[in-house]
Amino acid sequence: MKPSQRAIQIPLSPIRKLVPHAIEAKKRGISIYHLNIGQPDIETPMAFWNAVHSYPAKVLAYGHSQGMPEYREWLCKYYKSNGIDIDSEEVLVTNGGSEAILFAMLAITDPGDNIIVFEPFYTNYNGYAKMANITLTPITSSPETGYHLPDADEIVSKINDRTKGILICSPNNPTGTVLRKDELETLADIAEHHDLFVISDEVYREFVYNGEHASIFHIPRLIERGIIVDSISKRFSACGARIGAVVTKLKEIMAPIICMAQARLCPVSIGQYAAQAVLMQLDDNYFPTMMKEYKKRRDATFEELMKIPGAFCVEPEGAFYMMATLPIDDVEKFSLYLLNDFSLNGKTVMVAPGPGFYASAGLGNSEVRIAYVLMESKMRDAIWILGEAIKKFNFF
Repeated sequence: MKPSQRAIQIPLSPIRKLVPHAIEAKKRGISIYHLNIGQPDIETPMAFWNAVHSYPAKVLAYGHSQGMPEYREWLCKYYKSNGIDIDSEEVLVTNGGSEAILFAMLAITDPGDNIIVFEPFYTNYNGYAKMANITLTPITSSPETGYHLPDADEIVSKINDRTKGILICSPNNPTGTVLRKDELETLADIAEHHDLFVISDEVYREFVYNGEHASIFHIPRLIERGIIVDSISKRFSACGARIGAVVTKLKEIMAPIICMAQARLCPVSIGQYAAQAVLMQLDDNYFPTMMKEYKKRRDATFEELMKIPGAFCVEPEGAFYMMATLPIDDVEKFSLYLLNDFSLNGKTVMVAPGPGFYASAGLGNSEVRIAYVLMESKMRDAIWILGEAIKKFNFF
């Protein structure tokens, strides 16, 4: 017996595939700076934990497939505070942003269809596409333009009769790019002319260091064909809660997504209850304070990277990632070297290899994604160690 082609084709995540090597390094007593994964060390709001401890039920029962009505109402208030006017029937709560992305892909495509993405992109889009038996059509963005969208003509040239949508992420994982309103207007023109959906991954909405975040729902024409996918994981430093959302005004899209949601029964009940408590008690200073801290981490990480001879990086505009080109030829080997063969003062660094953030073969071989999710002093130490490792690796 053999597994399906779908199963065989699902790629390992570059964010997590090196975990066995990290476990072995830790067994040898090596301390690892985890720059490979977007796991913040900012404390989860106390309101979340208080709600978990005071959960008002003796049975952790099934919830509504679309999500707890009360939580969805509070989500609507949150979105309206961000200029996104929706009602609770236009929101479906998911088991993390991952399920939201998969549901959105499944709702707009049939097997063999394709969705346009701008690479480098969040690596797990590759896995979701394989699960849905569709293809990602990549358009490569350039660090010289800050990874902003290419010209409309280049985007249109990739559209064919099996193209059903365009997938964007802003602020972007892995580049930190924040798309401007004029770029969204360009996408609106293209989507209207070619009758395409637009899926917008807006998980990092608050993580903008210069300017403001523009949602697709700030563009009236995109509301008519748009699907927002979202999550509380980064916003409230609650990655393990697994609470995300699909937001759309398209009834013909929400209806099948609700059917998918019923098939998987319900999102995590206690996670929704705790997330609602955070929204109810959210302090006006929460996001500004958090952004000030992340900006310090970004600035420190970028400054230290620029000290590495031959390294290149574009200063991120948002999120908490950066794509860095390093003076090495094989980043996959280098990533293993960091965990298997290198340490400095009992420490090493774990990064996410660049090729996994592309759909085009041969790209990213000298790139890594760095998540600046650790406090400033740790980020400076981690990047210094990374630079020392590069020196030794190039003579390894």
